[in-house]
Amino acid sequence: MTGQSGLGSTMRTEERLTKAYLNARIEPITDQSKYVFMSDCHRGDGSSSDEFSHNQNAYIYALYHYFNEDITYVEVGDGDELWEHKNYRDIKLAHADAFMAMRMFHENQRLIMIYGNHNIFLNKQDYVIKNLYTCYDKYNETVFDFLNHLKPVEALVLKVQKTEQEILILHGHQGDMANDQTWIFSMLSLRYFWRCMHSFGFQNPASPVKFTQKRHKIEKNYNKWIEKHKMMLICGHTHRYKYPRLTELPYFNTGCCIYPTSLTALEIENGKITLVKWHTIVNEDACLQVTREIITGPSPISNFDLRQRKT
Repeated sequence: MTGQSGLGSTMRTEERLTKAYLNARIEPITDQSKYVFMSDCHRGDGSSSDEFSHNQNAYIYALYHYFNEDITYVEVGDGDELWEHKNYRDIKLAHADAFMAMRMFHENQRLIMIYGNHNIFLNKQDYVIKNLYTCYDKYNETVFDFLNHLKPVEALVLKVQKTEQEILILHGHQGDMANDQTWIFSMLSLRYFWRCMHSFGFQNPASPVKFTQKRHKIEKNYNKWIEKHKMMLICGHTHRYKYPRLTELPYFNTGCCIYPTSLTALEIENGKITLVKWHTIVNEDACLQVTREIITGPSPISNFDLRQRKT
């Protein structure tokens, strides 16, 4: 039964990733193109269960840095925690400064939003129009344009103009049955049961975050797809950042924005990809300071073009 289950999981992943690729938004890129990829912010309502709150200042600082550097911000899924919180207004009010920073990118046509399993509702444009096109200012009691005309996507393909190398970017829940095909049951169990159990230290078995075996299974299936289609892949979902060695298949993972003391991101600039960490430190003047630290890279993205590798 285990073998049959594994085969079924692989087939689901192959089907879902291929479908996402075929329907993806396509962006041509050159060595002058600049992108940053961040995922799994899980912005909540500001309550004790909101894991984004402790990194919000570092996140906002990072966004201002990327905005000033003329970089396009790609949110690779699960930006908002809509499984736990059904009222989007509570999330926008709790993290107004973060949303206003995102709005800067949107107004400059430099925001690309990819939906994940925890904000899967963004695959319905009516839902997006209702919750993100406008925002309510509770102090002035007025409604103003917010992320007007935003169109979230399931997947993005960056296509290098010079070489036609393709990079697929999506959240990474595709093919993970509990978070894809049967996501609604996982959502209900999280909203009405596991959210309370978290307070006592229990973890949701449907999540790949705390369960290594499930996480490795997802990554293994994704590597099979990469090998078959000879394509570089960037995703999130597992909260485990990944920057492959040149001898490995080009599976990259952004990590997440809810580590206890930091958040991670992948950057593409000058035709190279870099994994970075943003965190808050105490400087020599005893003041808190947000800093950017390179974890791995930069390496040319052409190094991860499987079409060029000798078999």
